[in-house]
Amino acid sequence: MFQDTFWALVPPILAIALALITKEVYLSLFIGILCGGLFLNNFNVMDTVAGENGIFSVMIGNMDLLIVIFLVMLGMLVALMNKAGGSAAFGRWAAKRIKNKAGALLATFALGVLIFVDDYFNCLTVGSVMRPITDKHKISREKLAYIIDATAAPVCIIAPVSSWAAAVTSSLDGVDTSIDGFTMFLQAIPFNLYALLTLAMVIMVAAFNLDFGPMRKAEEALREYADEAEEEAVESRGRVIDLVLPIVVLIASCIGGLLYTGGMFTADSGNYMNLVTAFSDCSAGLGLVIGGCVALVFTFVFYMIRRVIKLNSFTECLPQGFKAMVPAIIILTFAWTLKGFVDSLGASTFLGTILTADVVNTFGFVIPAILFLLALGIALATGTSWGTMGILLPIVAVLPFASSGNSALLIMSISACMAGAVCGDHCSPISDTTIMSSAGAQCDHIAHVSTQMPYAMLVAGVSFFGYILCGALQGVLGIWTAAVALPVCLAALIGVLLFLSKKSKKA
Repeated sequence: MFQDTFWALVPPILAIALALITKEVYLSLFIGILCGGLFLNNFNVMDTVAGENGIFSVMIGNMDLLIVIFLVMLGMLVALMNKAGGSAAFGRWAAKRIKNKAGALLATFALGVLIFVDDYFNCLTVGSVMRPITDKHKISREKLAYIIDATAAPVCIIAPVSSWAAAVTSSLDGVDTSIDGFTMFLQAIPFNLYALLTLAMVIMVAAFNLDFGPMRKAEEALREYADEAEEEAVESRGRVIDLVLPIVVLIASCIGGLLYTGGMFTADSGNYMNLVTAFSDCSAGLGLVIGGCVALVFTFVFYMIRRVIKLNSFTECLPQGFKAMVPAIIILTFAWTLKGFVDSLGASTFLGTILTADVVNTFGFVIPAILFLLALGIALATGTSWGTMGILLPIVAVLPFASSGNSALLIMSISACMAGAVCGDHCSPISDTTIMSSAGAQCDHIAHVSTQMPYAMLVAGVSFFGYILCGALQGVLGIWTAAVALPVCLAALIGVLLFLSKKSKKA
């Protein structure tokens, strides 16, 4: 009764609605999980709890333990850098060079763009490094979480060398089209309107302080509070190198770990010394854990040699780092479990019945815009952009225009799916990257979601308009349509953002 129907989407929709209404993310996710378990087990309570398709079985089957381990390692590393005084020293160093709020936000944006390899790694690293600086310049944690989130998935989805590029390539490889998966990914980058416009919006918001909606209220509330707060005196033997070098080693070792798991350094591997294919076949979780282990060992040896931390202080930081990540781990575990029930209920089968050849032939040039909305809705409900792309991309690649030689419409449609998936992931309170952006900024999760949503929806609306424009012009301009659509969308975004910001100031 409930499988392969619209009912498969009810548990995540219920969880999202409750999270936004009640502001209680744990309870909302659990109710969504319980709903999915009851649907899957035909309301048999015992099977829902302890059966083969029960809550605990689904939780264990869908939990990514390697990502959890990496989160714990990163929490430990952050605790160590704070204990050694590296974070405080970096804050003092940056305070002399970053003179204002715009500089702090743009520096956060630049660091987020530089860490393009993986969104999980991006969220937690950027937050831990930049949080002391943004705090000093009285930037709200909600604004920091938005900058982190907006430079995580949107950057990774347009970076050819990233775990996201690998996911998209693997979803498209083997599909019967004239273009291989990686080439499709590269050609789709100029049409990824949501990702490109999100990055443009971050720059405008950061450089010109163009806030509106709940974000403006969060910024004003922080300023009133921060003006009254007393600054703590920080004394430390730590130096900037105590933060920078462990972070550099972490980045380098994580990249090396990803390439190693992809077979780049294995002589008998088909990916030997091939950077692109190694990233395509890498194990993100295992690669990040390898990088985290190397960084932790290096940091221990480095701090012991420099004598900035004692052995007992080092061991005290390990459980502290773990405890700091517990909220994010709980939310992630619940989100993975909910996704497991959505998959088991056959959401992908139901969605596949919607996007038929008749729909394509009927709606024609608006297909990219429709696909953008469909991907946005799926990612918002399921909390996974990778899962959304895994569902939609193979379907899109075998639609009538894929075999008719209309490569421009195919590329636009694929890019619209990726853009919609990132947008839905960006907005969803049950998305892992949204959760980890909150954790990286040490911001209340629902506060992050509610302040970020208007920004994401503004870019989504402009992107939707852009995909209609792309569909209308593709018959004339072909693959060069992006050269017209992107500037038009950017101009529209700037105009609407200036209007909303000005209106919000008057309110």
